[in-house]
Amino acid sequence: MAELHDLTALEQAEAISHGEFTSVELTDHYLRRSEALNDQVGAYVCLVPERALEQAARADAAAEARSVLHGVGIPIKDLHQVAGVQTRFGSAALTMEPGADDDAVAHLRQAGTIMLGKTNTPEFGLCCYTESAIAASARTPWDTRLGAGGSSGGAAAAVALGLASAAHGSDGGGSIRIPASCCGLVGIKPSRGLVSNGPWPDGVAELGVQGPIARTVRDAAALLDAMVGAGTNTFLQAAQQPPRRLRIGRSAVPVIADTTVHADCLAAYEQTSALLADLGHDIIDLPVLAPREVVPAFELVWSIGAALIPVVAERESALLPLTRWLRERGRGVDGLALGRAVATLRTATRTVLQTWTEIDVVLTPTLASPPVAVGALRDDVDPEAGFERQKHFTPFTAVVNMTGQPAITVPLYWNAEGLPIGVQFIGAVNGESTLLSLAAQLEQAQPWVHRRPVGW
Repeated sequence: MAELHDLTALEQAEAISHGEFTSVELTDHYLRRSEALNDQVGAYVCLVPERALEQAARADAAAEARSVLHGVGIPIKDLHQVAGVQTRFGSAALTMEPGADDDAVAHLRQAGTIMLGKTNTPEFGLCCYTESAIAASARTPWDTRLGAGGSSGGAAAAVALGLASAAHGSDGGGSIRIPASCCGLVGIKPSRGLVSNGPWPDGVAELGVQGPIARTVRDAAALLDAMVGAGTNTFLQAAQQPPRRLRIGRSAVPVIADTTVHADCLAAYEQTSALLADLGHDIIDLPVLAPREVVPAFELVWSIGAALIPVVAERESALLPLTRWLRERGRGVDGLALGRAVATLRTATRTVLQTWTEIDVVLTPTLASPPVAVGALRDDVDPEAGFERQKHFTPFTAVVNMTGQPAITVPLYWNAEGLPIGVQFIGAVNGESTLLSLAAQLEQAQPWVHRRPVGW
């Protein structure tokens, strides 16, 4: 007999609507499972059982379902505000207990989803691994010696081990797509502005967005609909429609760092290209996705974002070395340098979008290597060197944070060691529907939801 966590998020909601089990029963199942298994993967920094069960009881008592995910548990990344629940930002230096939800969190609550807890993140989401001073490292359940990626590593670890059917994440340079790839999941970085970052101000150059992590394309689409909060199933409907014949550009040339792409990532990229051709799409080789001169501009803006984090002077010593290094770098930037950096990013965006006018979608590897060992990317002695290692691990993801385009990673390939290897698809601005239609076609052609890690 299938366990409740074997069902997809949409299947769970449908079963609740048909009276096969209640939201309270489903929520209790995930809370007990998470209490038992969380230590294996470092997914949650806190569970909120009393709150979650109260929300589930209200969902069961509702006269009608508010959305296709009504009654389903969705954890929130611990960079984002949930009224009355402590937010620690992965840091020993700053804690808040907000009085209001983030807009996306409010939309999820309005959709009738259940907030199970807060998921693990590195300090202020500034790195592509999930290791901090306040929680255990997030690990991929496919091999718990290896990291889950970051900064939404806890969210991905939770979904990959069946501690939630889908999860909220956020992405400023790849932070949804990196852990989704490491954990064998679907992760969507939406177009800039699609999901509200309110009520808080947007960051410098608006790099960061919020989006879904899930086991299936349809679940990710439904969660994106809920996070947008429009009360429609626009993206779920797109994931249920076959795509037209698409012109798909492809490139495996790294952008953010001059690095070698691992053979497993290239194999995933080539096999996906062949599958796309078999499905009738046109494949076109492209040069590098963006000019290399955008990298210093991105790094400068990233460091200013770190410097703007409101940590009081007497708590600076509690920050991790990488955070302190980024903040020091950001404080040294004057207004003219910032203006030039933002102009460089905007000009590069225009160049990229003009180059792709005849292309519907672009395929790249998601990462330059399979998941790496916990601690392999972190360097507390020389944080600058650690930052370089991160760039070599993730040379494909940050481009779309600069341009504002949507991107999705899907787990079409597993290597000989049984590790998931994601591939990334980049769409036109506001082109989420095309990406979801294509990703669903690929999922149907080469399914992955049956793959389960040890301990599932």
